[in-house]
Amino acid sequence: MFKKILIANRGEIACRVIKSARKMGIKTVAIYSDADRSALHVKMADEAVHIGPPPANQSYIVIDKVMAAIKGSGAEAVHPGYGFLSENSKFAQALAAEGVAFVGPPVGAIESMGDKITSKKIAQEAGVSTVPGYMGLIEDQDEAVRIAGEVGYPVMIKASAGGGGKGMRIAWNDEETREGFESSKNEAANSFGDDRIFIEKFITQPRHIEIQVLCDSHGNGIYLGERECSIQRRQQKVVEEAPSPFLDEATRKKMGEQAVALAQAVDYASAGTVEFIVDGDKNFYFLEMNTRLQVEHPVTELITGVDLVEQMIRVAAGEKLSITQDDVTLKGWAIENRLYAEDPYRGFLPSIGRLTTYRPPAEQAAGPLLDNDKWQGDAAPGPVAVRNDTGVFEGGEISMYYDPMIAKLCTWAPTRDEAIEAMRIALDSFEVEGIGHNLPFLSAVMDHPIFIAGDMTTAFIEEQYPEGFDGVSLPQGDLQRVAAAAAAMFRVAEIRRTRISGRMDHHERRVGRDWVVTAQGESFELAIDADQDGSTVKFTDGSTMRVTSDWTPGDPLATLEVDGAPLVLKVGKVPGGFRIRTRGADMAVHVRTPRAAELATLMPEKVAPDTSKMLLCPMPGLIVKVDVEIGDEVQEGQALCTVEAMKMENILRAEKKGKVSKINASAGDSLAVDEVIMEFE
Repeated sequence: MFKKILIANRGEIACRVIKSARKMGIKTVAIYSDADRSALHVKMADEAVHIGPPPANQSYIVIDKVMAAIKGSGAEAVHPGYGFLSENSKFAQALAAEGVAFVGPPVGAIESMGDKITSKKIAQEAGVSTVPGYMGLIEDQDEAVRIAGEVGYPVMIKASAGGGGKGMRIAWNDEETREGFESSKNEAANSFGDDRIFIEKFITQPRHIEIQVLCDSHGNGIYLGERECSIQRRQQKVVEEAPSPFLDEATRKKMGEQAVALAQAVDYASAGTVEFIVDGDKNFYFLEMNTRLQVEHPVTELITGVDLVEQMIRVAAGEKLSITQDDVTLKGWAIENRLYAEDPYRGFLPSIGRLTTYRPPAEQAAGPLLDNDKWQGDAAPGPVAVRNDTGVFEGGEISMYYDPMIAKLCTWAPTRDEAIEAMRIALDSFEVEGIGHNLPFLSAVMDHPIFIAGDMTTAFIEEQYPEGFDGVSLPQGDLQRVAAAAAAMFRVAEIRRTRISGRMDHHERRVGRDWVVTAQGESFELAIDADQDGSTVKFTDGSTMRVTSDWTPGDPLATLEVDGAPLVLKVGKVPGGFRIRTRGADMAVHVRTPRAAELATLMPEKVAPDTSKMLLCPMPGLIVKVDVEIGDEVQEGQALCTVEAMKMENILRAEKKGKVSKINASAGDSLAVDEVIMEFE
């Protein structure tokens, strides 16, 4: 077995690989750019090597720099993680030339399956049903438009070397094809150092289901069930689960056997993933094979108890698989939510800055994890498992140079409903401050009836949130539970305030019994009777709720029981109440005496400033180009400028007709969020 492995990656996946290597007694080497000097993967590794400036195309994907780090450290093997150089055959060849083991498949398999165009041709030759499209390389915009017309709109424009949603666009007409072709080429060049593009038909009602395969170099191959990855935004997966709520055992077996056969046809050896599009009748079509570890591999580990990173390392060391297909059993249900530094209230645009608070829920192990001592750590076994794969820490910086992923929060439970409920509580318990993030959106998805029913397609986000995400309004029953909790918490805070003020005598008598709680525009009149164990909250309609908690004023997280059911609230202070965040809702909850509530209705509302005649920068980023000049008349939907952040190009468009009166930024400028790019008459 190897004594030292270099991880040619960063962030949470580098940290993830370090955990398995450490468990196997293998020393690890991290690489880092200037931006990652203080990153978590650098702190976790046994040693670290600096490889250049922040942009990935000057550091992490420069093969010569990575090779120099390998030679200098004496690493015998390299795990590439995902993205960056993980599917780059030139990198695998460079390693082979130096006698360094690649913790991934052979070069031939990378070349034939890692490349989206070649893999489709092989699949077609093998008789696998594939999505219609044009597999040749496309030279320019005109050729892209011609091919898109032949395939038939809508089409998917994809980077041949792509992955993770980078270099990918959907086009519904010729103009979008031209724009998408250029943006995809640029993103592909920046992210993968390869700007080749191809086009395929975009299937409008698909489910995205993928099979995890594991093969060794001795001719053995198995599949470890499937993952459902249908909830995606901009072709980037957001929520994954294993198994799929849609597949039956017969379809799973057929897909699994086909995936293994395809892998073995190219002498595959390592962990890999065969992705399929599955229609409503369970017909499946080969999409692509990812010759690397997938971002969402934890859900497979959670339902099988198999450590995929460990297996990859063992295969790379020449070992035979220790598991056969008969040994693979799928136990329980696992769900992964990707926590991104993206602001859902601003169209999911990237958000950068310092993590002033970062406190994930406590990890715990259960189920198949305990069968072979995986991921147990110091956590006590329980009826559910909670796992958080992360590459950041409180006080750390989210950089504009890399992928916006902060963490992958996973839960496991014996049933899907229990896994969803465990995820709801885990999301509510996850404290992140300092940047915009998608925790509220993830909570909303976990409560969405289509997701709960398991009836989602890849169009879920687009169809259910066509105008974007503007928060959650809690249903009446949940709102009443929050009102009861807030009243009980406010009473505790008031008692503490009277004690601190020195009015010790009869302090509880001075804290009233009757309150009015206002939230989401609704008011609840209630009375509180408190005892040593908690509070009984009585509403004017005669209903009562029992509230118990050990919350103390100032705690940013409150874990309560309301009528015997758990309720987790993120708690902030506002005058006369709290800022409460729970289940995707973010609201001011005011707790007032009946007289104060009466007076509050007479207060005027604050009016927001008018920014309707300005184009504001929606995120911190780099201006790539400005498409208009002062004096130009612009039409609704017209491209105004392009902003790049976190490896993605975002085209900002006019919301209405207007005339450009002032331009404050030009190509090459770095702007902060809400800086004015241009103004209109």
